[in-house]
Amino acid sequence: MSTTVAIVQQPPALLDLDTSLRRATAHVTEAAQAGADLVVFPETWLTCYPAWVFGLAGWRDAEARHWHARLLEQSPVLDHEGGDDALAPVRTAAREHGVTVVLGLNERAARSSGSLYNSLVTIGPDGGTLNVHRKLTPTHTERIVWAAGDGAGLRVVDTPAGRVGSLVCWEHFHPLARHALHAQNEEIHVAAWPDMPESHVIAARSYALEGRCFVVSAGLVLSTDDVPADLLDAYRAGVGPDAPADGPLFTGGSSIVGPDGSWIVEPVYDEARLITATLDTGRRYEEALDLDVAGHYGRPDVFTLSVDRSRRGSGVDFTE
Repeated sequence: MSTTVAIVQQPPALLDLDTSLRRATAHVTEAAQAGADLVVFPETWLTCYPAWVFGLAGWRDAEARHWHARLLEQSPVLDHEGGDDALAPVRTAAREHGVTVVLGLNERAARSSGSLYNSLVTIGPDGGTLNVHRKLTPTHTERIVWAAGDGAGLRVVDTPAGRVGSLVCWEHFHPLARHALHAQNEEIHVAAWPDMPESHVIAARSYALEGRCFVVSAGLVLSTDDVPADLLDAYRAGVGPDAPADGPLFTGGSSIVGPDGSWIVEPVYDEARLITATLDTGRRYEEALDLDVAGHYGRPDVFTLSVDRSRRGSGVDFTE
């Protein structure tokens, strides 16, 4: 069986939900016209990776509070059952073109909530929600922005493109999260990142080799021209002291790795474009001859893994 995947290595519209949705819809359409069965976006592409938090982590920083409120305002609330929500334009595009979409987004917990999740939503070719994964543990000062996720989205789902699972950024360094997906026989793993330094490249190749699956890594491409003028100074401070006054802030690095850890598409840097490849998913089963970590190479008599897949909310029940 073959399937075609497309990575959207294109800049988002920072803190602008409506424009981001229009761009996402156009990118899904372009990918479908290029023959894609699966379309993948980077981490929190909708409505931006809040890099400013790394430079505005001081207690009661007024500017940090301002941008958090803006991010909340522009972050969608999802209908986890796949009904009508803010993602309706993307759902319509997926349905019209018969493609599966994995979209990274800032998910607002509720319309009046002050909390966000770093989420990946998988939308099926009928426009419905197949899965919502919330990043389990935000990294370093990311914890100022995002709440901790839960295990409800640690699922691999059947799609016409194959069996698809997903993790966000440094979750790929979490052995139990990896194994929870390996045990569900992933064929295609979506790895969402903001950037692709060498450590992230190593993690993607290692995941493919360990899980005997394809790994589709989506990295963010963004330049100073893409950042609103009133946000630019704060955003650059978050990216780091070496961030340029003009030029690239995030350089992409999207890639596709085969189930033997070899490159199908090597990391693509410094280009805003659609990245496509056709995968022979049968290769996964050839590579499983000598390694199947949750199958014949596992030791269930020695090791067990329990995953709580309940969806966690505030823990407050207002019913009478």
